[in-house]
Amino acid sequence: MGKKKKLTSILGQPVGNDQASLTTGKPPFTLLGDTHLIEKLAHFNRERIPERVVHAKGAGAYGYFEVTHDVSKYTCASFLSEVGKKTEVFARFSTVGGEKGSADSERDPRGFAVKFYTDEGNYDMVGNNTPVFFIRDAIKFPDFIHTQKRDPVKNTKDPDMFWDFLSLTPESIHQVTILFSDRGTPAGYRNINGYGSHTFMMYKNQEDYCWVKIHFKTEQGIKNLTMEEAGELAGKDPDHATRDLFDSIEQGDYPSWKVYIQVMTPEQAREYKFDPFDVTKVWFQSEFPLIPVGRMVLNRNPVNYFTDVEQAAFSPGNFVPGIWASPDKMLQGRMFAYPDTHRHRLGVNHHQISVNAPRAANPLSYQRDGTMSNFQVGAPNYYPNTMEEVEVSPEKLPPSLEVGDGVQRSEYELKEVDFVQAGELYRRVMSEQDRKNLVKNIAAHLQNAQERIQYRQTALFFKADENYGAEVGKALGIDMDRVKKLAALDQEERVAATE
Repeated sequence: MGKKKKLTSILGQPVGNDQASLTTGKPPFTLLGDTHLIEKLAHFNRERIPERVVHAKGAGAYGYFEVTHDVSKYTCASFLSEVGKKTEVFARFSTVGGEKGSADSERDPRGFAVKFYTDEGNYDMVGNNTPVFFIRDAIKFPDFIHTQKRDPVKNTKDPDMFWDFLSLTPESIHQVTILFSDRGTPAGYRNINGYGSHTFMMYKNQEDYCWVKIHFKTEQGIKNLTMEEAGELAGKDPDHATRDLFDSIEQGDYPSWKVYIQVMTPEQAREYKFDPFDVTKVWFQSEFPLIPVGRMVLNRNPVNYFTDVEQAAFSPGNFVPGIWASPDKMLQGRMFAYPDTHRHRLGVNHHQISVNAPRAANPLSYQRDGTMSNFQVGAPNYYPNTMEEVEVSPEKLPPSLEVGDGVQRSEYELKEVDFVQAGELYRRVMSEQDRKNLVKNIAAHLQNAQERIQYRQTALFFKADENYGAEVGKALGIDMDRVKKLAALDQEERVAATE
């Protein structure tokens, strides 16, 4: 190979590190002063006009959330304050990587976003149908999504791009295992679970808080498609999931989900065997059992798809008092990226569009003007002022958290523990048939990548579980002795050995 090129910013400045955001010490909080991260995310959000960069094809519906169990000891959130309380919601389901015209049956995670129109403003739960994600630092997100899109020269999907990035990003092994199981091709939006994926804070006051993970469990039952069934549907009925959701509601067969949380105390978080804020990891339910919270029912279709589904704008940073963010680097980046892409796609006043506007709260903000402003009050347009009586609510603030000294780009250190959960999923959760389908699905896709990439990725499967890697290697017809040797190397050595 020739002389290596230098990675730079869009203005040609040399980049010192492109794999880690600028954060405080542990716990890591991402800093707004990370101009390289902001540049990457802001540019990424503006790459497509006007289609969503991700989650372009989706379906949605209105409904309600009802509290069924008392969780007031964990949070002061008003919409969770008492059993029986109902809150209007809008939910949007989507594929992630495909364009608006893509098939509903494509192998892809499914977006699972819910907007709660609470009496203290809108709260958004913006997750997927998987409890984990591919990466754990937002600075990698634009690159990851590029590998799921089309080759810039051929304008086709490229297995080399797809597997090259994943094999260079070992933290993805857990999500890759889920994606290439039959869970990667759900039978429909009504038949998937939803997860907040990230860890969030719930708090009662500025001293009393806990960490939580959010789960939506479908009451219709999980249903998935085999690779062959998904391929057939893509040709016969590429909109089958969109149609199924609409038709079921239209016929009065309202889909529903039970909602749960897992709870971890700050003390448990400090001592847990996995980083509790790492979105590539789950909390084992045997250690942190599901606690029932409520039930979501979707019972009303949109009157107009564009007005409601296409213009729906969700952000994982849309919190209400009682719920707040955690020091999850991926979450911290998403909290900027989502509202920024809405400002790009829909305008600075996207929150005034009907589907996004508060329903049960009366917003009072001194933000003014901008394109497509629909409801502005009169003067004044600044705060503080003596023209009208307005007060803030300091009692609603979340607890303060200590952060470590120093500011640096701290990369996650790849450890053996990063392969544990993917191995446990393969060994203990999947049935024998699930494992056979997983291997077949992986081999059918990975065989189209270059052989050197096949070896690098199969070595990661082998590190998660030796039988897992052996079965994939057998299906690909590659040398397992070489796979074992690669698995024994550290990541840098493994990459060098496959170049």
